[in-house]
Amino acid sequence: MTVSLMLLWLPILVSAVVVFVASSAIWMLLQYHNSDWRKLPDEEAVRAALKATTPGQYSVPNAASSADRKDPEWQEKYKQGPAAMLVVFPHGSLAMGKQLTQWFTYCVAISLLVAYVASITLPTGADYLYVFRIAGTVAVLAYAGAAPMRSIWFGYRWSAKAKDVLDGVIYGLLTAGVFGWLWP
Repeated sequence: MTVSLMLLWLPILVSAVVVFVASSAIWMLLQYHNSDWRKLPDEEAVRAALKATTPGQYSVPNAASSADRKDPEWQEKYKQGPAAMLVVFPHGSLAMGKQLTQWFTYCVAISLLVAYVASITLPTGADYLYVFRIAGTVAVLAYAGAAPMRSIWFGYRWSAKAKDVLDGVIYGLLTAGVFGWLWP
């Protein structure tokens, strides 16, 4: 017999809160992600060059289509370098309210997906370790599964993405623990 998602509202919310708090501790206390970003050789010149750039995602050299990438001029620019992908944030305040709200919403969404898979695969009263295995597998895949793609396709350093995978495993195991603990 499947478990109703309505019965899983508590593990959904508690696991999202636990992951949110754990991620805050990782980023603010442990700070092992600080080494993920390097300083540009002439940061002030780059800042000056980007001053009028509106927030968004950019690539240098830019090719809007695969046909553009076949253009010999674009290929020469790419060969000569530098080639880069860049995200420009809005200027101004360092307030992170919007990002924190989006992150918590994402945590709830992952916990909801974990709850869905667990609800259709686990019966009421299932053993803690059985719930932990199912919920943990889904949560680890959700939090960590896509991180290597950034290294494969966009050139992110593997060491930075390995830390993201580690974070995802931690978040997944915490989610699994909450679901195992609060399983109806």
